[in-house]
Amino acid sequence: MFSTYRKEDVTILLKDITGLVEPLGTQERETRIQQGTHYSEMLPLEYEPSPAYLNAYQDALSRCAGLTAQAAASAAAQIWSRKGPEVVLVSLARAGTSAGILLKRCFQHYYGADVPHYTISIIRDRGIDRTAMDFILSRHSASQLQFVDGWTGKGAIQRELNHAIKNYPGTDPGLAVLSDPAHIAAVSGTQEDFLIASSCLNSTVSGLLSRTFYRADLIGPGEFHGAAFYRELLNQDLTYEFLDTVSAQFPQTPTVFKPCRSGRTGLEEAEEIRQKFQVTDINLVKPGIGEATRVLLRRVPWKLLVSSLNDEAHLGHLYQLAREKGAAIETYPLQNYRACGLIRRLADN
Repeated sequence: MFSTYRKEDVTILLKDITGLVEPLGTQERETRIQQGTHYSEMLPLEYEPSPAYLNAYQDALSRCAGLTAQAAASAAAQIWSRKGPEVVLVSLARAGTSAGILLKRCFQHYYGADVPHYTISIIRDRGIDRTAMDFILSRHSASQLQFVDGWTGKGAIQRELNHAIKNYPGTDPGLAVLSDPAHIAAVSGTQEDFLIASSCLNSTVSGLLSRTFYRADLIGPGEFHGAAFYRELLNQDLTYEFLDTVSAQFPQTPTVFKPCRSGRTGLEEAEEIRQKFQVTDINLVKPGIGEATRVLLRRVPWKLLVSSLNDEAHLGHLYQLAREKGAAIETYPLQNYRACGLIRRLADN
């Protein structure tokens, strides 16, 4: 367990690559990505939050912990009705890990059940960690597995999962998420694009783990995908502050959310935005609060589209990051989302 996550909360199926990969600055990493290097072959330098941004995070946590708790309780109730006490949670690192821990805590809180919880890597255009899947399926039935992520953006990870799970008969690829503004998850706490405070920071709210990594010279046959442990940030770790703050606000009884499948999907809205702003690559369009936050934290942002300039409860941290990163903020009539980040195409500079 190379992280600050507790072993009773999650089993981490990742290879420790701490010290083996030199993190790259945002500009260098963005240049390489846009020149064709896959994002999973590099690690970013961790963003050092300013005092103003940390204040925005704390404000976000206090405002939205209750919504997060309600969403987790609702998703857990749906999973329980579908799979019962034999469920095995398989969260998708990194954002899915905290969501999986919240669901695990819900099962304990409401049903007195201690369900297994693993976290594994899935990488867009590279697939799921097959070594990790083999490990889990050697111990549990395929029908027991429930994949978990934090939220949906355009739905790229769900599509990746759909493709990968064709190799595992009897396994349900449907995701459980806290927030599903893309309208594609099998289970969701809500379809509202609300602020999950864990999206505001990187490793310091994710057990001090990097995002997952895959490069053939460091990840050999039969090894898990990799991640680095930022031990030097121990004094900045807010992982359990987030988890405990949300867990303390679980509702007395879960209210089961019933999704609506009408209207545009997240991918359709992202494509409309791509055309409107003449963006050449759909991967440079990142809809949703969580994805927009990632753009501002670890990519080179161009614009931040928001549904309102006066939504401090959900977007205050984004306003602050946009000011720090010099990204233009523009209102736009978003349908499924409250925010959308547009990544700068460096060839246009």
